[in-house]
Amino acid sequence: MDIINQLNAAVDYIEINLNDEIDYAEIAKAACSSQYHFQRMFAAITQVPLSEYIRRRRLSAAAVDLQESRESKEKIIDIALRYGYNSPDSFTRAFRAIHGIAPSEAKKRGVKLKAYPRIIFALSIKGVIAMDYRIVQKDAFKVVGIKEWTTIKEGENSVSIPKFWQNTSKEKFMQIGSLANTEITGILGVCGQGDEQSGFYYWIAAATTKDCPPDLEELQIPASTWAVFEAVGPMPKAIQDVWWRIFSEWFPNSGYEHADSPDFEWYADGDNSAEDYRSEVWIPEVKK
Repeated sequence: MDIINQLNAAVDYIEINLNDEIDYAEIAKAACSSQYHFQRMFAAITQVPLSEYIRRRRLSAAAVDLQESRESKEKIIDIALRYGYNSPDSFTRAFRAIHGIAPSEAKKRGVKLKAYPRIIFALSIKGVIAMDYRIVQKDAFKVVGIKEWTTIKEGENSVSIPKFWQNTSKEKFMQIGSLANTEITGILGVCGQGDEQSGFYYWIAAATTKDCPPDLEELQIPASTWAVFEAVGPMPKAIQDVWWRIFSEWFPNSGYEHADSPDFEWYADGDNSAEDYRSEVWIPEVKK
């Protein structure tokens, strides 16, 4: 239950500060997590980036204030400033994107507005569908490949990482794949450690003992206890579903939490659109 209470404490902080500055580091602190891992967990469970959730909540609250301003005579710019918008134009664009109308129209009686209620995390009974996993103890190793900086803010990583794969040449994949010479075979997608701004390097790499070629880079992966989860089915849905279950089912009940070190996905050779395609998620774990 600890993780459920921690998630709700983080949402409490957001609610208290909707009309004030929201510090992402303080949200993560309320959840007893690093900023980087909290934002990944929140997005995986809710399917909404943390920044988007905050925007929706603020603009939902702003809509209520605009309706009440018929009596209070409060100005639109004052409501905009309350929820972090420094100009009428930026507030109008954001408000229209959520509600489909301008803030001035939202003052009218009977107008249709959207409400995004506060999220409440609760324990639910799951486990009918088995999760295939194994626990692996592994010494430190290195991966070699190419990397790109990205961020989970605004969901940027969900766009930039697929582009990174698409823009990597066949020749580069072959070069990286030829380096793989450990029991972890093939190409890996590695999420490096995040920093205070929630950015991280994403790697397309291979686990190897070979020297790093001059046109590639290497990353040291520390010795860890790994929880390895199997995904079967077409990409990317199969592995996305596994990530959702890891954060919503595994972590709340396992007695483990994510270690502060890189995690990675392993991809089998073959047709990744096939119903029997196999991939894996490797997560470094520590006891709570």
